[in-house]
Amino acid sequence: MLSISRHAKTLASTTTTQKRTYVDVYMKWKKDHYFDNIEHILRSPQLKSVVSLKNCIAQNPNGCIPISSVSKKTLQFDVSTKIAKFLRQFPSIFEEFVGPEYNLPWFRLTPEAAELDKEERIVYQNNAEDLRDRLRKLILMSKDKVLPLSIVQGMKWYLGLPDDYLKFPEMNLDSSFRFVDMEDGVKGLAVICNGEEVLSVLQKNAIKKRGGCSEIEFPLFPAKGCRLRVKIEDWLKEFQKLPYVSPYDDYSSLDPSSDVAEKRVVGFLHELLCLFVDHSAERKKLLCLKKYFGLPQKVHKAFERHPQIFYLSMKNKTCTAILREPYRDKASVETHPVLAVRKKYIQLMKNSESILKNRRKIYGFSNEEIVEKDLDLDFEG
Repeated sequence: MLSISRHAKTLASTTTTQKRTYVDVYMKWKKDHYFDNIEHILRSPQLKSVVSLKNCIAQNPNGCIPISSVSKKTLQFDVSTKIAKFLRQFPSIFEEFVGPEYNLPWFRLTPEAAELDKEERIVYQNNAEDLRDRLRKLILMSKDKVLPLSIVQGMKWYLGLPDDYLKFPEMNLDSSFRFVDMEDGVKGLAVICNGEEVLSVLQKNAIKKRGGCSEIEFPLFPAKGCRLRVKIEDWLKEFQKLPYVSPYDDYSSLDPSSDVAEKRVVGFLHELLCLFVDHSAERKKLLCLKKYFGLPQKVHKAFERHPQIFYLSMKNKTCTAILREPYRDKASVETHPVLAVRKKYIQLMKNSESILKNRRKIYGFSNEEIVEKDLDLDFEG
């Protein structure tokens, strides 16, 4: 259910009259089974931890690690349980063996995981320019064309960049990138603009379909059985007719409380999710972007006010914002080159579930009872 309250506000501008005609939209959340069960989105948080631990093992010169080297790094790997227990959940990815000293548990990659790790690195090499361009676009959308390294680090997983991407700038970045000092001693990554116009996905699609991008409307994908009230339908039609401000354009002249500014925010979120691997992100992870992208304090409300553009999934005990368009019109947004290899990791994770299930059938105990060792407790305490 959506409700509406109207307020009018006019601001004289050098380009257009900016009005605020729609402020409060309330949506009764409507569950969508399809979006709630997109597997690579549903498993993404756990996959992130799996891939990080996989990288830790693969980058070790010996190709294996003792549990003691990672047991106290649950925060670093974003794991809510003991590291050893987490690794043992995925026997098709991590192989456990007894180490050379003190009978400690060690872990290495299974042959299947090692082969997939090689394939992943080839994907990164073959798509280096694509990945670099996604990072460049993220920075170019920022207010000053510069972002703190902490923000870039936080967006790496979503952009599909490898864990060590910024450790090798000479290999991964080109001459358009600069490491800079920001205020308060913060280190940042900037992009030097060469004057070339950057088009958003919406602009590119408009050019393909109509030969120009002077008037841009958001593709809408209503949920089944959801009907809007007449007042809201009327507002939405007017909203679609408003000038489109590209996320790469200067927005300093916009009245932050105007409908045009709201359309600019929705356009930014649309473009941002288009850059991401699975066109989704935890909503809370996007809140740190407000300062650097000129977003309103309640930017999260944009997802709720535009349910025909975004879907909010409440799975995994969090709120995940998903862009509807790539899943309802697959030709509208390019598939991220890293998505296919992530799906293969997910398949290995699913294979692990089958392995553990068979073990329980054979031994008649839970997997944890089979493999738990007192030594693990000593080194993970």
